[in-house]
Amino acid sequence: MRKPLAAAFCALAIAGAGAAPATAADADAAPTGVGKAADTGSATSAVSGVVSSVEQTLSGLRGPQAKAVNFAGTVALSNCSGSVVRMPDAEDNDPALVMTNGHCLESGFPGPGEVLVDKASSRTFSLLNASGSRVATLRAAKLAYGTMTDTDVALYQLTTTYGQIKSSYNINALTLSDSHPVAGTAIGIPSGYWKRIYSCTIDGFVPTLKEGDWTWKDSVRYTSACNTIGGTSGSPVVDQATNKVVAINNTGNEDGERCTVNNPCEVDANGTVTVRKGINYAQQTYGIPACVGIDSKLDLSASGCTLPKP
Repeated sequence: MRKPLAAAFCALAIAGAGAAPATAADADAAPTGVGKAADTGSATSAVSGVVSSVEQTLSGLRGPQAKAVNFAGTVALSNCSGSVVRMPDAEDNDPALVMTNGHCLESGFPGPGEVLVDKASSRTFSLLNASGSRVATLRAAKLAYGTMTDTDVALYQLTTTYGQIKSSYNINALTLSDSHPVAGTAIGIPSGYWKRIYSCTIDGFVPTLKEGDWTWKDSVRYTSACNTIGGTSGSPVVDQATNKVVAINNTGNEDGERCTVNNPCEVDANGTVTVRKGINYAQQTYGIPACVGIDSKLDLSASGCTLPKP
């Protein structure tokens, strides 16, 4: 949501891109104000903001494409990106899960310390194939989990199983890695919203990342080549060597400000604050599999589960 949606449409028109980032199936708009969701509000931004959005979008469209990563299994939301994900030991008859950011929830941003579990939802998601074409509309049975505390993640349980998605559309869910990622790893970030794949490497890890009222732990910092923009929130961060998801894209420092909304700052173990203008971040996902059991059921009390609890 770093840039107004109207400005982003303008940028795509200039670039000659024909794909519309949102579809009628994705009508559940969420409020915006932190991270990388698309701002679906009024188009009253200053001219400088429009120019910046055009430059960023054109730069992203020209950038290098990830070789080992495609769009299969990713989804487009009304204001964000996401993906159909499965745990390493998931069964084909388990209900499928869609992962996106906590700040992409249709109900708005969870407050600091707030954790949502098993909430009613019938949200829809546009499922994409390898080339980025929409092949189906998936529907949530419920919001299984959502938070912006320590991490920035939401998991929706769908009305369809992994096996049904595979048999109907020949698309496999992306598997979550249960291992901590490593600095220097080549990654691809496929955005279902923009139909754009960003490619770079993991630059390092941030003990504490602060943005506005929210604080995230052990965040992934990208090298500068991943210049993600508004609408890329919730995109899976995929290890190019294994094709497993190691993190979820969520924010970046837009203006060089210190610890403000859309301008996260890094805080090290000694409390030293560092601001990196133009650098973008993700939240690790290796801890999620320990919290999801048989039939895709969330179990926050399971051994090894470190996700924040209500």
